[in-house]
Amino acid sequence: MHMSLHPSTPPKRPPSRAQDVVTHISRMIEDGRIKPGERIPSETEIIAALGVSRSVVREAVSHLQAAGMVETFQGKGTFAVAGTPQRMGLDPDSVETMHDVLAVLELRIMLEAESAGFAAARATEAQLAQIKAALANFLETCHAGGDTADADTALHLAIAQASNNRYLDDTLKHLGRHFLPRTRLITSKLSRDAPAVFLERVMREHEDIVNAITRRDPESARAAMRTHLSNSRERLRRAFELNEAAGR
Repeated sequence: MHMSLHPSTPPKRPPSRAQDVVTHISRMIEDGRIKPGERIPSETEIIAALGVSRSVVREAVSHLQAAGMVETFQGKGTFAVAGTPQRMGLDPDSVETMHDVLAVLELRIMLEAESAGFAAARATEAQLAQIKAALANFLETCHAGGDTADADTALHLAIAQASNNRYLDDTLKHLGRHFLPRTRLITSKLSRDAPAVFLERVMREHEDIVNAITRRDPESARAAMRTHLSNSRERLRRAFELNEAAGR
């Protein structure tokens, strides 16, 4: 039995070694060691640097080509593509207009609705307690008239963590870390303090999300998160239009 199982293990190694090469080259491109239009190291150079086989290098290059990071020209070599997108195609510096802010919110609607649904189905008791504590802090900050941005983000990230999908959690942390500060900077230019009626609605929306998660009701949690972020998008759009009208 041991002899028959043993030959099945080697095929698992090449993909992991190819991923090592992909990571090595993509980091060189992302941090500027290989600039757009410049040739990446040759097969021989990569083999010497990483101790991999020629077939592994070729597999890695095919992955980089599929990702649009490099292109190969016969007889010339493989080159970094000009204007290579950052990881996931998400560049914080690209969020410059209200249109961009609304587009990021649309992305959040898609991701966070599922995040809330997964949290309702999968959250541990400790994670539920963390979500409830984050909600209490958010509501307290609202009633005190303080800046709610950090408390709001903390609540959304507590829900993302409770989805127990680390890729979804990481993606939403990336959005929170790199995009929300930029979007807040832009939206702060568009309107003064939100009217009390908006603040009341936002508090109720967050309570609805947390109540659905606490009830372990995934469909209601998805719907409540979708409603909240859709309403946020509409409030920002209206604020933008009012600002535009005032500027005419």
